[in-house]
Amino acid sequence: MASGAAVIYILLVVVGLSLATWFLTPKGDNQTVWRSSIILTLAMCYLMWAITYLSQLHPLIQPMRSDLRPAFAEGYSEH
Repeated sequence: MASGAAVIYILLVVVGLSLATWFLTPKGDNQTVWRSSIILTLAMCYLMWAITYLSQLHPLIQPMRSDLRPAFAEGYSEH
């Protein structure tokens, strides 16, 4: 899955897990704390993964080969 569609698929999984957490948390005094903690953890893990994945999918700086002689490397001009 080397495309941007993976981000949407994982988002749907995270939303599904968040909904399951909402309905399956144990009843009690701390139900709100449990819900908030688990859903916030899922959301932040998703954001960290998505940012890392997308930054590798579309890097801002193009990788350069280091095994070429300088005369044949891109961007090298010695006049």
